[in-house]
Formats: sequence, structure tokens, C-alpha cells
Amino acid sequence: MRLRFKATHVVLAMLCVMYFITYIDRVNVGTAASEIQKELHLTNTQLGLVFSAFAYPYLLFQVIGGWVGDHFGPRKTLFWCGMIWAAATIATGFVADLATLFIARFALGFGEGATFPTATRAMQYWTPATSRGFAQGLTHAFARLGNAVTPPMVAALMLWLTWRGAFVALGLVSLIWGIIWVWYFRNEPKDHSAITAEELAALPPRPAGGRPQVPWGPLLRRMWPVTLTYFCYGWTLWLYLNWLPLFFKNSYSLDIKSSALFASGVFFAGVIGDSLGGILSDAILKRTGNVRLARLSVTVLGFAGALASLFPILFTRDITFVAACLSAGFFFAELVIGPMWSVPMDIAAKYSGTAAGIMNTGSALAAIVSPLVAGFVIDMTGNWYLPFLMSMGLLAVGLVSAFLMRPERPFEDREPAVLPAGKVVAAE
Repeated sequence: MRLRFKATHVVLAMLCVMYFITYIDRVNVGTAASEIQKELHLTNTQLGLVFSAFAYPYLLFQVIGGWVGDHFGPRKTLFWCGMIWAAATIATGFVADLATLFIARFALGFGEGATFPTATRAMQYWTPATSRGFAQGLTHAFARLGNAVTPPMVAALMLWLTWRGAFVALGLVSLIWGIIWVWYFRNEPKDHSAITAEELAALPPRPAGGRPQVPWGPLLRRMWPVTLTYFCYGWTLWLYLNWLPLFFKNSYSLDIKSSALFASGVFFAGVIGDSLGGILSDAILKRTGNVRLARLSVTVLGFAGALASLFPILFTRDITFVAACLSAGFFFAELVIGPMWSVPMDIAAKYSGTAAGIMNTGSALAAIVSPLVAGFVIDMTGNWYLPFLMSMGLLAVGLVSAFLMRPERPFEDREPAVLPAGKVVAAE
């Protein structure tokens, strides 16, 4: 009997691979940082600038990229994004100084900026509504798997090919993914030759009206609490992604292989958190039919658990205990991914790519500020624990701001404005 894979499953698998590759390409510099820093004579502050270079265009292209994905479709958008981030990764292997390294990382952010919002648009049409949390959790679990395998993989590639050769090899893999994607994927599931009637019946209906004209003002007003909450999560995420290998290396005088293994262990906890968060959120939704409960309960649990897990590292220097606390903190922080990335689809199905881009500007802004602040604080104080203390404060803010999100109320182009007295007037 011939084994046949459903087209919807293949598309989800290809998106999982994309998330896996994009995170390898964005965090590989963290593992190679010690060798890059030594060869290019960079301070920790300059290294923080390099880490943040990715995030400037990444921030800009969240909303723009989400609109492009909505307007032109995921097939072409993700193909060209893949070509750009692949070229940028390869170019990183040929940098000569701080300026060229910054430019290469900047170009990587340009290529990856539209990927996640556009992938959300693809999932909007290729995933049943009751499986959104699972799909988002699974794809982001592959992103965290990319985080987890990057430290030992890049360390091994560096021993074999040098750090420059490692970037070239990783960029070539991205090129291959882009070619396969544009060959297989179709914007409309009904246009795919392998789709079945059973699969089409389970997918959500397409909104009428063709390419949507985004009502920016009302949509921004609906999404700002989601963006703020995601910024608070992103601050901790980017601290982990950029500085964790160096944290273990410098705090405990480990070599690059040992520090990579410790960092990898922490990141594997995030793989479990991503998958479990989406599954829990969808299970609550199916059991209760309450979208707000399904999204907020898991999100709040994630923020509270991460905050509680990180607190003990302020009182110990035992590497095993610290690694366990950091792993638990990352696990809980990653619980929020599945429900948070489902919220743009819950709120604004018609503009899900744009809404996801608005939300992800929070993480993109954190990707700029978090590594810069961490590098500056470490240079000024020599204390590698202070950046984690700052993250705890942001986790507390995210815990509170999560209650301002309203995923249970679908977005309408002309949102009503609610007056303090409870009266409702039409938005202008």
C-alpha cells in the first residue's frame, strides 16, 4: 500500500522546516560570537550592536511584510524572503569588520522580517480553526529546536569549516528550502493538485472581497495590548538567544563546546514548551468554546512560571541549578507562543498576516533593545546576571498586560468605541 501524505500536513511540515532554518540563521551568531569577537576585536557593547542589527529591518518589515503576505500571497513572499536571508547568511562568512558584519546581519533581518506574519497567513487558509494553537505551537517548537541544535551544530561546523565556512554552509540550506517551497505551495488550497475534498471541507472559508484593504487605525487599536504583551515575552527570548552561550562561557569559564551544550539543553526545554502551549490552548478551546480562556490562561501561566523560575538564579552560582532554572524559565516562557500567535487569527482573520506583523513588532523591538541593554550592562558592571533581573521585570509587565487582550471579540473594519459610561458609538 502506497503511503500518502495529506497536502495540509506537507504544507505544515514545510513551514516547520522554515521556522527551524530561520532560527538557526538568526541565532548562529550567538554560538560563533566568541570567535567573531576575538577575530574582529569587538567589545561586548559592539557585540550587542551586532546582535541587534538583525532586528532593525525585522521590526520594520513585520507590518510591511505582513501586508505583503496578505497582498501577494505566501508563495512568492516566502520564496523571495528565503533567497534574501540565505544570501545574507552566506555573506556573513565573508565579513571583514564590525561594519560589514552589521550590514550582513541587517540584511538577514530584512529577509526574515516578513516570514512569520506571512506564515501565519498561510496557516490561516491551510489549517482548521480548531487547530490554530497546535499549528502555531508546532512551528515555533521547530524554531526552538533550531535554537537547541544550533550551539552544538555550529560549534561542530566551526571545528570542521571555521566559523566563516559554517555560515556559508547554513546559507546554502536556506536556498534549497526556498526552491522547494515555491515549487510545492499554492496560495489557495483548492488550487493544489494533491488536496482532497475532505481536507478542503475542514479548512476555514475564504473571506470575500479579494485582496483586503487594511483599516490601519482600528486594527492598531485592537492589537496594541497584544503587541505590548509580546514585547515583554520577546525581551526574555532575545536575551536567551543572543547571550546564553556567552553567559555560560564567561560566568563559568567553560570552553565553546561545553557552553554550547549547556545552552542547547536550555533551548530544548523551549521545544517542549512551544508544543505543549499550543496543545493546551486548543484543548481548552475545544472543551469550553471560550477563546479568551483558552488563550489567556496558558499565556498567564507562561509568564508567571517563567518569572518564578528565573528568580532563584539571583541567589546561587551552582551551574547545574542555574541551568535547571534557566531551562524551566524558557519552558514556561515558550508556553505563550501557541496561544499568542493564534490571537491575530482569532481577532482579525481577514487581516491575519498584518495583525500578526503588528504583534511581532513587539518581539522585533525587544530584539533591538534587549541585546543592546544587556551588552552595555555587562560591560559597565561585569555582572552577567543583571540582564536576567531586568527580564523578570518585563515578565511581570507581560503578566498584567495579557489581561488587556480580547481574542474572543472578532475585529470589524469599523470598530465601535466604548465610552467610560458603557455607551457605544460608531468609530469614525
